[in-house]
Amino acid sequence: MCGIVGYIGHREAYPIVIKGLKRLEYRGYDSAGLMLYDGENLKISKTKGKVSDLEEKSNIDITINGTIGIGHTRWATHGVPNDVNSHPHVSNSGDLCIVHNGIIENYEPIKKELIKRGYVFSSDTDTEVLVNLIEEVQKKENLKLGKAVQVALNQVVGAYAICVFDKKKPDEIVVARLGSPLAIGVGENEFFIASDATPFIEYTSNAIYLEDEEMAIVRLAKPLKIRRIKDDQLVDPYIQELQMNLEQIEKGGYDHFMLKEIYEQPNVIKDTYRGRLHANTGLIQMSGIEDNLDKFLNADRILIIACGTSWHAGLVAEYVIEEFTRIPVEVEYASEFRYRNPIITSKDIVIAISQSGETADTLAAIKLAKEKGAFVFGVCNVVGSSISRETHAGAYTHAGPEIGVASTKAFTTQITVLTMMALRLAKAKGTLSTSDYFRYLQELELIPEKVTETLETNDIAKKIAAIYKDATNCLYLGRGYNFPVALEGALKLKEISYIHAEGYPAAEMKHGPIALIDEKMPVIVIAPKQGHYDKVVSNIQEIKSRSGKIIAIVTKGDSQVKELADHVIEIPETSDALSPLLTTIPLQLLSYHIAVLRGCNVDQPRNLAKSVTVE
Repeated sequence: MCGIVGYIGHREAYPIVIKGLKRLEYRGYDSAGLMLYDGENLKISKTKGKVSDLEEKSNIDITINGTIGIGHTRWATHGVPNDVNSHPHVSNSGDLCIVHNGIIENYEPIKKELIKRGYVFSSDTDTEVLVNLIEEVQKKENLKLGKAVQVALNQVVGAYAICVFDKKKPDEIVVARLGSPLAIGVGENEFFIASDATPFIEYTSNAIYLEDEEMAIVRLAKPLKIRRIKDDQLVDPYIQELQMNLEQIEKGGYDHFMLKEIYEQPNVIKDTYRGRLHANTGLIQMSGIEDNLDKFLNADRILIIACGTSWHAGLVAEYVIEEFTRIPVEVEYASEFRYRNPIITSKDIVIAISQSGETADTLAAIKLAKEKGAFVFGVCNVVGSSISRETHAGAYTHAGPEIGVASTKAFTTQITVLTMMALRLAKAKGTLSTSDYFRYLQELELIPEKVTETLETNDIAKKIAAIYKDATNCLYLGRGYNFPVALEGALKLKEISYIHAEGYPAAEMKHGPIALIDEKMPVIVIAPKQGHYDKVVSNIQEIKSRSGKIIAIVTKGDSQVKELADHVIEIPETSDALSPLLTTIPLQLLSYHIAVLRGCNVDQPRNLAKSVTVE
């Protein structure tokens, strides 16, 4: 949530900051702002609304020259979205300027104390409290900016990524992080600061990712200094070479990032198993598994923790891992796991799943699991992310940057990784026959081709979307491996079209949701030929007898469901365990087209953020 961009160097900062904020729009936000320093004055422009609104306002309100700048997109926590609460915030003296992602939990007592000392506040934000705390520390203890920031941060409780500028020290920006990501791009006599690398990928491929409780003083023509906030110890900067390129974060001719990412799935699934899956020789090579094989084989159980779409991928993995390996699996919301005093032992494996690798609840759950002695394995997409650094071992999904807030390719690549893990463990345990093991490997290798074929249903999905775009409620039903897909399909529709939707196990329909079914209620039923087909057909008949509108996802050549359903979308045949990789595709397309026809902002749905880095 929220986005930070900063620049200090020899170029004009304004175009870098504005373009960078646009690159971070996927994170979710409701207001935007920026600060430029022209050598004499702080020039600030901020507004409720989009970065495009900020761009228009800046061209009117301020001169846009200056080689130092910081910008911010805000997702409201303390105070409503408005111009005053937008970042940047300036200290009472007018010298210090700050942008901040995160939450300062103890801001109220600090604010009361600062008011007693004569400070005045114009916003409702915790961030304005923080910048004035830094100023108070600076004045009271006669400290330079970097030291004042360090002292102030040791007094606050919460999460933050911050950039602070002092016009009395115009050759530096001080940055720090705890719980919210921050990257520093290293160029030739210039530095870039951002919540992730997308704002500066075209300028440099070298990046430093701050760890939790680290701060850096970014100075012109001087080496970067990184210190630990608590003990002031110097940290050697570790410069990573970025793996992404500019093409990956552009729309590439598609109307929306979400549609582009839906269509990228054949390639990214292939990228996920490339070098790991060798169907002809019967090998799966995943170093994170191989190096810790004994831990997995001797585990009493596997706990999967995740949020949102990643939680749905974990539910699919529960079916797959238990079926293939016979290891008990439990799937938990990370947000609930961390607060219910869970029973965890050293014989447990915890698998944490997150697209961004920065999800706050999942990170906190990881730390709890480690404290209890569990071995923690991460599955995430972003190289160098907090979860990839916090876990004992893991596997990247290699989906490439996912810009659309509603996750699509992350879901299918997570399932791909988790399925490969299950197959590797099953082979080691001998819980799958050799013939079944080879069959699954060969079928998984064919999935990208079958996803491509499934994407050809786009026009059918678009026609169905036109019929049901004005629906107010929708029900998604699936069984077995496809029950989590029903949950994910309903989530996609809710996220981007704002239609109320619920996913249910098909058999549970009779225990409540059947009361909702009438001629106005579209019901999406996932009914591939494998699995519990006959049972699902019975559920479809129950819907039909109550005049519900049935949209069925079926295996090619199906005739029985076709006779009952109002609409069918056909997918290629594959095994039951791998079917979620195909059945989810039409649901993604259906949600996308309904949202577009309703005039919704598909890539940036209201109130949502791509990376949820606060509770």
